[in-house]
Amino acid sequence: MSVSSAANPPSSVPASFEIKSAQLPLVALLLKTPDWDLLASDLLKQFGPQGESPDFFDNDPLVLDFSSLPPDSPVQDLKPLLQTLRACRLLAVAARGAGAVWMQAALALGLVEAPLDLPRVRPARAEPVRQAAAVEPVREAARKVPGPATLVIDKPLRSGQKVYARGGDLVVLAMVNQGAEVVADGNIHVYAPLRGKAMAGASGNTQARIFSLCLEPELISIAGVYRTSENPLAPDIHGKPAQVRLSNDGQDKLLFEALNT
Repeated sequence: MSVSSAANPPSSVPASFEIKSAQLPLVALLLKTPDWDLLASDLLKQFGPQGESPDFFDNDPLVLDFSSLPPDSPVQDLKPLLQTLRACRLLAVAARGAGAVWMQAALALGLVEAPLDLPRVRPARAEPVRQAAAVEPVREAARKVPGPATLVIDKPLRSGQKVYARGGDLVVLAMVNQGAEVVADGNIHVYAPLRGKAMAGASGNTQARIFSLCLEPELISIAGVYRTSENPLAPDIHGKPAQVRLSNDGQDKLLFEALNT
């Protein structure tokens, strides 16, 4: 969110602090049901401590988006929802698209009202067991991110190990075993078998891709759109050199394409 201050005469600016505008990447939770029990079950199954991707978020700030709730949805206590989000390592800081009563409840809990017209990319969840909500990355303004040098890992990753290339690409030169996780805000390149979890575009980059010389993942995800091993890959992709990317038609669909080697 952007924060700006009124112009102050130079003589009145304190020496102890300075207020500047800030542009922060946020994610938004697009609420599709007021059934907090259903929503908690779906969120915890995917992102909770015992879920499929317990470390997908790292106390990321989040916007509650009420714009898809039915207009006649009864207003409920938001505290249980905020507790569920904290268990998923998500911190609700704002709300948008809510009716007056819903917004009043959100403001009473310390959330701020955010505008609905924030530029955003498509919803980030796909193929859930029950489609109750979508977590979607939101970017408030185009900005250049001076990412660090590409992170290179040259040793095998064992079960329980996780590597996160924050702000850049990740290159792995050895096997990613089952139970291991590789995460990057940019692209992921695995020049070996990929048998664990791979999550590219973790901060919402829908242009990120995943490459592997032997694609056999437990879970594959780009900008939050994911597919698990419960949905087997095609024979010409599974165990073969392949890349994964998001479709360009706005359908939030993962495309698996063989690489010619």
